[in-house]
Amino acid sequence: MKKRSVLIKNRSFLHTTYIPDQLPHRENEITNIVEIITPSLNKNKPSNILVIGKTGTGKTAVLNYIGRELKKEDSTEENCSFLYVNCEIVDNPYGILFNISNQIIKDHNNKIPFTGWSLDKVYDTIINYIESESKIFIIVLDEIDKILQKSGDDIFYFLTTMNEVLTDSKISIIGVTNNTKFIELLSPKIKSRLGEEKVVFPPYDSEQLESILKRRAELAFESGVIEEGVISLCAGMSAKDSGDARKALDLLRVSAEIAERNGDSLITEAHVRSAWNEMEKDAVQEVIRTLPDQSKMVLMSCITAHENKKNVSVITGDVYSVYKDICNSMYTVPLKEKRVTDLISELDMLGIIHARVKSFGRNGRTREIDINVNKDTIEFIKKDELFEPLRKHKPAKQTTLL
Repeated sequence: MKKRSVLIKNRSFLHTTYIPDQLPHRENEITNIVEIITPSLNKNKPSNILVIGKTGTGKTAVLNYIGRELKKEDSTEENCSFLYVNCEIVDNPYGILFNISNQIIKDHNNKIPFTGWSLDKVYDTIINYIESESKIFIIVLDEIDKILQKSGDDIFYFLTTMNEVLTDSKISIIGVTNNTKFIELLSPKIKSRLGEEKVVFPPYDSEQLESILKRRAELAFESGVIEEGVISLCAGMSAKDSGDARKALDLLRVSAEIAERNGDSLITEAHVRSAWNEMEKDAVQEVIRTLPDQSKMVLMSCITAHENKKNVSVITGDVYSVYKDICNSMYTVPLKEKRVTDLISELDMLGIIHARVKSFGRNGRTREIDINVNKDTIEFIKKDELFEPLRKHKPAKQTTLL
């Protein structure tokens, strides 16, 4: 067995959960948010904030950093408390309120149970505890669009109307989203309450990513193990793709891990390119794996329609026809064509397919659909356990299901 090199002396510095003492290139965003929430140190309610930016632009890191600094200023939390909820993990109203209550209620005998109470009872219990504290509560709802997709905006109504009941205490909401159109998805009664202030995080450019990676590399790696050009290549590839600092850090880390597995003593640009290919393949397949069943069925319909037409572009009608065949084979009631068209648009936004509008003048419009994934990923989709009935089903004469 080939001896494995050890190039990374401390992997924690390459993980996105690490919060450095300084956050470069986010000074303006930090200043904006701090200026908004500073009144909380004097028990004055700050405005609600909506933080918007693509994945990997430092939103979560900045808010965790601000929360840490806020606790330094008010170490006893006499004037304000900073609470954080990840809505990607906790994505229903009961779970959100339960999570908040766990951070507020210190007495284990009085904690709200994980299940079993009505929402009204949970709400009233939290209100009573918040009011008894006589201070400001800043509640960060990270990945706020996740709960909207699954459970609607009722939870935002619960939270934003609490201040109408509270007198001695107040709450302020900081919503965090990578969906630039998030506010448009809210009902009118929530829009004005939740989106009082907006702070936008732009993507990092190549130079900014390079400086971030250099700082982390100094902490994470042994001296002299990174070939010249590796960090700038990681930064350049990530900036060109999305400006995502998380992806840049992951790319550097995976490059080092590949070098270690190979027993190499130096991380090279070849390791970076190998890591990029590995990450791209894994990322697309992970997105597909977590799609809802109906989205998977629509994607399978797009692929099958392409195969039926020898991989030339197909239109929405072709896809819907195959989709109905697949639903029939799987004993599933098909969605209406309008809903399938919406799911096609969502797959297009994810980059899995490319759906461009084609106009027929007075005869209306449709979409021409192409597949954006490689053969390995198509095979990955076909092997999904959801489509086991198709593998056992004899397809119709004109339709190749698998």
